[in-house]
Amino acid sequence: MIDTFTSELVRFAEQLADESRRMLADAATATVRVDVKADNSFVTEVDRAIEARLRELIGAAHPEHGVMGEESGSHDLDAEVVWVLDPVDGTAPFIAGIPVYGTLIGVSRFGRPWIGVLDYPATGDRWVGVNGVFARRNGVAVRTRRCAAPVAALATCSNPDFFRPDEVPALARVRDEVRYILYGASSFAYGMLASGRTDLAVDSGLKPYDVFAPAAVIGGAGGLMTEWSGAEIHLASQGQIVAAGDPELHAAVVKLLS
Repeated sequence: MIDTFTSELVRFAEQLADESRRMLADAATATVRVDVKADNSFVTEVDRAIEARLRELIGAAHPEHGVMGEESGSHDLDAEVVWVLDPVDGTAPFIAGIPVYGTLIGVSRFGRPWIGVLDYPATGDRWVGVNGVFARRNGVAVRTRRCAAPVAALATCSNPDFFRPDEVPALARVRDEVRYILYGASSFAYGMLASGRTDLAVDSGLKPYDVFAPAAVIGGAGGLMTEWSGAEIHLASQGQIVAAGDPELHAAVVKLLS
């Protein structure tokens, strides 16, 4: 059971996801202008339009809440509730037509991941979760699977090119220990981890808006997502992220990464 305050924000987060899904689905068959940001990542007019619309809806319904977004900055990050938005996670797959792109809607409470929605219009998938309480995929409850040892783990990594040169040896240590590692699934891989289809995710070069929603969903499914050090994710977290469905596996991989 969750309290009324939480359930109302879960419903509102899904309403935001409905809006972003409509906009993203409409844009999927159109020709969109692509720009390159200072960090060499892609951005499109669709990214900007979706984030602007979500901010508009949040501002109208909850003006007391803060917002952190990928495209338009942040405000009121000291508020009790902060919305953490990635309007198009996987912009490069979106441009290429590879269906692992979607919208990440995270809700932070007191600076930590609380509610998450991962929505992928191309596949029709949506994960919704409350950290430590529940996670659902398309309305059906999901749980992470048990896998205590790295040697048995199916791992994912969004893109090894995101790792700094000094971080590459840590990824190599993990790669040498796990059963297999898959690349390129973007945040869709986090949903599959929550659903018990994979065991581990190791990433770097990420920002809070990349991980707050997945952290809430994975935490709701019985797993955990932290920084490489094992520290909790927070609104100033940068880069190094490890998620696992089994706490024993998580502890073992934190040692490999350190």
